[in-house]
This record gives sequence, structure tokens and C-alpha cells, in this order.
Amino acid sequence: MAKTDENKNYKVVSENRRARYDYAIENDLEVGLMLTGSEVKSLRSGQSNIADSYVAVDDGELWLVNAYIAPLKEAMFPHEERRRRKLLANKREIARLWNATQRQGMTVVPLVLYFNHKGIAKLKIATAKGKQTQDKRATEAKRDWQRQKQRLLKEN
Repeated sequence: MAKTDENKNYKVVSENRRARYDYAIENDLEVGLMLTGSEVKSLRSGQSNIADSYVAVDDGELWLVNAYIAPLKEAMFPHEERRRRKLLANKREIARLWNATQRQGMTVVPLVLYFNHKGIAKLKIATAKGKQTQDKRATEAKRDWQRQKQRLLKEN
């Protein structure tokens, strides 16, 4: 029963489902976001999209680029929809991400934007390597086989 009390504030706002299809995810990391008040209110109403966004490492700082957060009509000081948003992580994590992006084919992609159990907006990012077409087909075939296996087990 205590578990439901802990997770009552947990809410997934936006998920980048395409990232798991297009990239081979290596390791992930939870980071915070620097947001304005109107952005947080907009996120609480679930009006965002991170599907076309990416994470850039500039001058030792992490930035979320091209993430869409819908503007609020009621806001006194509205925000830009697709502005660059600073991500909060410690220096060691930023250095590890920067080193990973310097390798051939590695990139940092956002996976999930959510509110944690304390009600704070967090972003799960991951270092990933782009998949080739044959890798995507293999992933799809594996997923189809898992579905068929579940159906067979359900019938018996």
C-alpha cells in the first residue's frame, strides 16, 4: 500500500518511442531540466513532444534541443515552444556523455520526460548508436516472434 503513496506524483509526460527503434541504447541517465513556470504547467497538462529532439553538449553543459512544450494561453510571460533547455547533471556525467559523442556514430537521445515521485520534472537520456536497416529488421523480427510466442502460450 505504501508503494502507491510513493508513486502518486509519478507521471510520464512524453516518451520518445522512435529512439528505441532507430538507436541501439547503451546506457541511460536521469537528468533534471531548467524550466519556466509556464513550461511546468504545460507539462503537467501533458502537452509536450520529445520525438524530434536531441541532446547537445556545448561548453561543458547539456542542452535539450528542439523539444516541443506547448505554450499556455493563460501565462503572463509565455515561453517559446522549441527553445533550448538546459539539462542538469554533474560534471563527471557530462564528461562521460561528451566522450561518448566523440566516438564514431554515438549520440545522446532523450527517451522519457516525466515527473518523478517527488513531482520534479526529469528527463531520461541515453547514449546510443544508430542502427542500420538490417539491425532494425532484426529487432522487428525479434519483437514479432515474442508476440507470437505470447499468443501461443495464451492459447495453451
